[in-house]
Amino acid sequence: MGNASSMLTQYDIEEVQEHCNYLFSQQEIVSLYERFCQLDRSAKGFISEDEFLSIPEFSLNPLSKRLLRMVDGLNFKDFVAFLSTFSTKASLRQEIELIFKVYDIDGKGKVTFKDLLEVLRDQTGSFMSEEQREQVVTKVLEEAGYTKDCSFSVEDFIQIIDHPGLKMEVEVPID
Repeated sequence: MGNASSMLTQYDIEEVQEHCNYLFSQQEIVSLYERFCQLDRSAKGFISEDEFLSIPEFSLNPLSKRLLRMVDGLNFKDFVAFLSTFSTKASLRQEIELIFKVYDIDGKGKVTFKDLLEVLRDQTGSFMSEEQREQVVTKVLEEAGYTKDCSFSVEDFIQIIDHPGLKMEVEVPID
């Protein structure tokens, strides 16, 4: 699979399917490969930050900067694994783990009050004051039984978010 311009073999397709826990069919893998090759304008076999930002849905996302640190330099196999999190077939745990990575700003495996505040700042921009953001985050933490001084591991995060009715689904165009 090295070069993005090469053709996928049946073995490559099956390897990618296995890597993404079979959340995509073989035809979807082929379509995603075609899209990956379109995005990989430099034909280096991975997608750069600038190439990701050429996707309108991605560039308009207020959390795109956070997502970029997870996707910059992905090869095709990892690109599909990343997208599999957004599949309707993805487990709630997979979805929450991705959300956790977005919130875990420094990548140290913990989410803090400051991290929550920063993500809310990214999402609200000038529509909320810093004081309002702090009140919102404090209230959410209190309702979940935590204080501003707590930090959360991915397991804590899963326990907080894992409740019936929560589902993160995004339509990923593959054509």
